[in-house]
Amino acid sequence: MPQGQPSVVPDDGLTTRQRRNRPLVVVHTGVGKGKSTAAFGLALRAWNQGWPIGVFQFVKSAKWRVGEENALRVLGASGEGGTVDWHKMGEGWSWVQRDAQMDNEEKAREGWEQVKRDLAAETYRLYVLDEFAYPMHWGWVDTAEVVEVLRNRPGTQHVVVTGRNAPPELVDLADLVTDMSKVKHPMDAGQKGQKGIEW
Repeated sequence: MPQGQPSVVPDDGLTTRQRRNRPLVVVHTGVGKGKSTAAFGLALRAWNQGWPIGVFQFVKSAKWRVGEENALRVLGASGEGGTVDWHKMGEGWSWVQRDAQMDNEEKAREGWEQVKRDLAAETYRLYVLDEFAYPMHWGWVDTAEVVEVLRNRPGTQHVVVTGRNAPPELVDLADLVTDMSKVKHPMDAGQKGQKGIEW
């Protein structure tokens, strides 16, 4: 197990503790499965630390009951760790079907406006912006504005953005970027998603 020793120590005037506790922008992108799953894994760690968590689910249907939502809501209400608020910004639109595009563009913009308000108010310690790379990629939300807001967010707020085609400007800003690549997937053999694996 790595001991967490960085290979480079920047001359930034910060102590080791200050550098260790800097708030991060994390991006999970790529065509492989697991981007949102990894972000929700971070949310579990944040919950365990007692951090307030805000999940903003873009694009996916507001009717979907993903397993992580139920689990994190129960944990958030348990009083043992951090609180969890779950915001759904989509109404059934996905990267596969483009029904009701204008309505979803508006909901994505409204969702981003809410994220901006919460960042300014320092409402959460961890923000999971699930599938938020898509609204930027499609031009629904201005990437330059997102980068500027995230760069200048106050306090110690960590932000995780998931979704394919994360814009290069976001990738450049991020402190941690993981590109999920697909090696093999059951759908390649004609198998649809299943309970406990996809939701």
